Amino acid sequence: MASAEAIAELSKEVLSASLEGTLAEHSTQGSHGVNYHHPYTGNDGYAFYMPTLNLIGVGSINAAGAQIAELGFKKALIVTDKVLVKVGAVEHITKVLDSIHVEYAIYDGTEPNPTDNQVDQGVAMLKEENCDFIISFGGGSPHDCAKAIGVLATNGGKIHDYEGVNKTKTAMLPVVAINTTAGTGAEITRFAIITDTSRHVKMAIIDWKVTPTIAVDDPVLMVGMPKSLTAATGMDALTHAIEAYVSTISNPVTDANALHAMKLIKTYLRDAVHEGTNLKARDMMSYAEFLAGMAFNSASLGYVHAMAHQLGGVYNLPHGVCNAVLLPVVQEYNAKAVPHLFIDIAEAFGHRDIGEDEDLAVKRVLEDIRSLSKDVGIPKNLAELGVKPEDFGLLADNAMKDACGFTNPRAPTRDEVIELFRLAYEQ
Repeated sequence: MASAEAIAELSKEVLSASLEGTLAEHSTQGSHGVNYHHPYTGNDGYAFYMPTLNLIGVGSINAAGAQIAELGFKKALIVTDKVLVKVGAVEHITKVLDSIHVEYAIYDGTEPNPTDNQVDQGVAMLKEENCDFIISFGGGSPHDCAKAIGVLATNGGKIHDYEGVNKTKTAMLPVVAINTTAGTGAEITRFAIITDTSRHVKMAIIDWKVTPTIAVDDPVLMVGMPKSLTAATGMDALTHAIEAYVSTISNPVTDANALHAMKLIKTYLRDAVHEGTNLKARDMMSYAEFLAGMAFNSASLGYVHAMAHQLGGVYNLPHGVCNAVLLPVVQEYNAKAVPHLFIDIAEAFGHRDIGEDEDLAVKRVLEDIRSLSKDVGIPKNLAELGVKPEDFGLLADNAMKDACGFTNPRAPTRDEVIELFRLAYEQ
C-alpha cells in the first residue's frame, strides 16, 4: 500500500497536470478527470450514488418481474396517483406482480408536490396491509412519496425529522421505482422532496439510504404523457443536467452524464412534446432524464431548484415549469462566476463556432434555453404563473435554507435572490 507521503505527492502531480501541458489546451471538458473543472478538493476523492439495479429501455418493464421475485418479498405497497389508476396504466405492474404471485395494495393518494400528510397516509396503509416492500409507479411525486414512506417504515418519527442531508439511521424499506415520465430522475436518486403543509415549504431529504433498490425506465410507459407534462418534465431534466454541471461538487462521472443529457434533450425534447407517439424521441428522453438524474444524484443542484421548491410549496405550482422559468435567470447569474463552463454547455447544445469565447457561449446557452422553453409551451415568466411580488421576501428566505442551493457556483445574498425572483417575474 502506498504511504501517505506517496499519496500526497501523487495528488500534487495530478493537480499540476490539470493546470499545465496538453490538458490545459483543451476545453474544460478535456481536463475534468484531473480536477480542472473546479478547484482541487483535497484527499477524499468523490462519491457516486446509484440504485443497485437499473432496467432501461423499450420493454424493460417485462424484465421487472424476475428481478422483483429475486427480492423474495411477499406483498408490495404500490404508491401511485388516481389518474394512473383510472387510465389503467398501473395494470402494467399489477399484471407483472400477478405473474410472479406477489400480493399488493394500492395507495393512490399521491398528488403533484406530495405532502407530509400523504406520506403518513401511505405509512398507515403499509402497516395495515402488512406490506414488506414498496413499488412506486409514476413520476417524481409517487417516487418521492414512496421513498418518504420507506424512510418512516424503518426509521419511525415524522418525515420532517429527516429534512436535510443524511439524517436517517437505517436504510429505508426496499423501493422498486417504475418511471412513467422523462424528467425528475427521482426513480434513481437519493433525493425526496416533500411539502410541509404547516410551513408551506418543500423539504429536501437527501440521503444515500433513500436510494431505490431497483429502477425501471421503460419509454413505452411514457408514450401516453400529455404535452404539458412532457414539456415540464423534460425541462426539469435539462435543469438537472445544467445545475449538476456547474455544481461545486461535480466530478468526472457527473460531468459526462450531464453533458450528454443536455445534448439529447436539446435534440429530442421538441419531438417528444409535439409527436408523443414518436418512440425514438421518447426513448432518447428517457435516456436523457436517466443521465441527468445520475448527474445531480452525486453533484447535487443549485439555486434554480432551491427557488423552485419554494414556488411549489407556496403556490403548488408544477415543479418542472418553475425550473424552466427560473433556469435562464439563475444561469445568467451563475455565468459571472463560471463562464468557462458555458463553453462546454454550448458545445453540448450543438454550437461548433464558440472556440474559447465565454461571452458568446453564455449568450447562446441562454438563448437556447429560452427558445426551447417557448417551443414546448412553457409559460414565459412567474407573472403568468400567478406568483405575487409581495411574496419574494418569504420565498427568498426559504430558498436560502434549501439544501439544493449549497452547491451553487455563486452564493447569493437575500437581496440577490429577491432580484432573481423579480427578473424571472418580468422576463
